[in-house]
Amino acid sequence: MQYREFGNTGVKVSALGFGAMRLPTIGGDNSKIDEEEAIKMIRYAIDNGVNYVDTAYPYHNGQSEIVVGKALKDGYREKTYLATKLPSWLVNEKEDMDKYLNEQLKKLDVDYIDFYLLHALDKERWEKYKRLDVFSWMEKVKKEGKVKFIGFSFHDEYNVFKGIIDDYDKWDFCQIQYNYMDINNQAGLKGLKYAASKGLAVIVMEPIRGGKLAGDPPEAIKELWNSASVKRTPAEWALQWVWNHPEVSLVLSGMSTMEQVKQNIESASRSKANGLTENEVKLVDKVRETYERLSPVGCTACNYCMPCPNGVNIPKNFAVYNEAHMYNNYDEALRNYNNLNEGKASSCIECGECETKCPQHLTIIDYLKDVRRYFKDAV
Repeated sequence: MQYREFGNTGVKVSALGFGAMRLPTIGGDNSKIDEEEAIKMIRYAIDNGVNYVDTAYPYHNGQSEIVVGKALKDGYREKTYLATKLPSWLVNEKEDMDKYLNEQLKKLDVDYIDFYLLHALDKERWEKYKRLDVFSWMEKVKKEGKVKFIGFSFHDEYNVFKGIIDDYDKWDFCQIQYNYMDINNQAGLKGLKYAASKGLAVIVMEPIRGGKLAGDPPEAIKELWNSASVKRTPAEWALQWVWNHPEVSLVLSGMSTMEQVKQNIESASRSKANGLTENEVKLVDKVRETYERLSPVGCTACNYCMPCPNGVNIPKNFAVYNEAHMYNNYDEALRNYNNLNEGKASSCIECGECETKCPQHLTIIDYLKDVRRYFKDAV
């Protein structure tokens, strides 16, 4: 296993962290974790050098923290760093922060948490936390010894990310979505570099974009991967590309099978900052560009078309439609499309307001019709 400095904390962490959000389940029920197998997987990872285990209040309908706590019995707690997250969406009063932290300590059956995150920050949640004076609370729980290091996970735009970092000069770390397709999405590459420049450790989640970069790729992508002199699976290309960044402290992977655990540990053992050659980095750039060319709609998700007067989530419709073509995954895309409910393309009444605002001059009405046809949502 390779290890990296965790920002300015003085701690060294394994290049791979065990994410306990996709543990094996029984009968397809997300709340029924296969405890025996999950504990075996977590302990195997720790025995083979992984020293960071990440969970959160909502994972597996609240069961993940309980199972992780069981996995860290029998001396395993002393061998690893434990991370979990304060459920930001449930915090409405300052007292709620202590309430949920104390509940998590009980569920995990531990006296302290090494790395505690404010979960899934965006602009609205951060403004709420500031109103509740989260700063004094974070100082308090560290002083009490309940938490050793404080950070946050993030889902919003770069300017919001930068603002959160600038609002508090005692952050220890942050967690961002980052992969070779998301260099300009959310915090992106700019956010990665900014956080690292401020001395924060940076944890990367979704390194293979929720599995989309690990599946059976379109033929054009296969040809590019096959042209490489060093042969890697699509998943390993994605992981090694993230590890190639010296600013990345740790890569989280949510693992569902022992096979995935073993493969990821082997991949992590080969990881290295600046370890890819210049030609390999250029190859990944070509893969990204090819994926983007496979997108039928050139929407940049700038949101100038929003809000739609009839409630259509135009950028999300196009994102789901594009990803279905990019990643050869119609079934998942159909589920995501149906989850848009009233925001689906079928709610469009062709008023044309969106087209007057689109800086790309897209024929949005026609593209929304394409989306409806593709997902068999009658036009």
